[in-house]
Amino acid sequence: MTDRLSVPTPHGEARLLRDRSRHPVATLLLGHGAGGGVEAPDLVALAVGLPRQGISVVRVEQPWRVAGRRVAPRPQVLDVCFVAAANRLRVRTPLVVGGRSAGARSAARTAHELGASGYLALAFPLHPPGRPERSRLPELEAVDLPTLVVQGERDAFGRPEEFPPDRELAVVPGADHGFRVPRRGPVSAEEAMAIIVEAVLEFVVRDVVGGPSAPAVGPSGNRTRPGGVDAL
Repeated sequence: MTDRLSVPTPHGEARLLRDRSRHPVATLLLGHGAGGGVEAPDLVALAVGLPRQGISVVRVEQPWRVAGRRVAPRPQVLDVCFVAAANRLRVRTPLVVGGRSAGARSAARTAHELGASGYLALAFPLHPPGRPERSRLPELEAVDLPTLVVQGERDAFGRPEEFPPDRELAVVPGADHGFRVPRRGPVSAEEAMAIIVEAVLEFVVRDVVGGPSAPAVGPSGNRTRPGGVDAL
């Protein structure tokens, strides 16, 4: 069952949606994209599928979405709000930060500040469609943590072959930037979501929980924060 909690940020109220595991071994903190919210199918699939496997999932709904606005603010505002919302959590397990599209970019820029032990990028927008010269690769390369990128085979914002070979990549066959697949494609919509959940589960268990990542700490290096809410 999803718990919803409003939390303050410098730019208005954000919302935390928590799907908690009974016996968590890790916590996954996810931001949404600029074209949609926390109800994106891949974010929902992770929130439904991972807690039963020992991974608590917390989705951060940015203040602009909570307020009903249609246009996302500049990246610096997204980062401040993501960190402020994350700092309301008490995390007693290794923390993996990530998100889809613009949320993946924000998580990459803030992963170190949040004391993360791993990083997950869903549909990382490597460049605007048709504009490969406007690369956002430096944001991804700046993340010095165990990393998994999950990318659709037909993603116009960056096809799998455009990513550097030193980043672990899980490819969803036939999928676009929203992980939508053709009706007669190689996998069904349900299978596409299952691929994402299985890839993330394997990554977290192998490279974060069982890997040589940093000890579990909460946001900004603290295991607990006064007034925070439990992520477990």
